[in-house]
Amino acid sequence: MKDDKKMPESRCEDCQFYVYDEENDCYVCDNMIDEDEFERATASLRNGMRCPYFRFYDEYKVVKKQN
Repeated sequence: MKDDKKMPESRCEDCQFYVYDEENDCYVCDNMIDEDEFERATASLRNGMRCPYFRFYDEYKVVKKQN
């Protein structure tokens, strides 16, 4: 029996690097990676795999550190 488990989905909207760019009036990935790394990451997403640079943005975690 073949095991077809995929890694959990990584949505750009949930990533800490997904930010609004006022200059271009759109959301962008703000991770400091080069063009080749960006292409590998987007290819991973197209193939149903998780983005290797995905970091879940947890606003509550940030607030806890402030207290």
